[in-house]
Amino acid sequence: MFGGAPPPPSAAEVRLQEAMAKSSIQFTISTCFLLYLSPFVVDYVQKLL
Repeated sequence: MFGGAPPPPSAAEVRLQEAMAKSSIQFTISTCFLLYLSPFVVDYVQKLL
């Protein structure tokens, strides 16, 4: 709006942003998987005790 568009990100910035996005997605998927398994683990531990 005022002063035009910002300059495009450099190749290094794009690679860094892609790595951060990949890391966030992997963390989210692993957290979902652990939350899915947690009731089974709790049930198994309760049966052991």
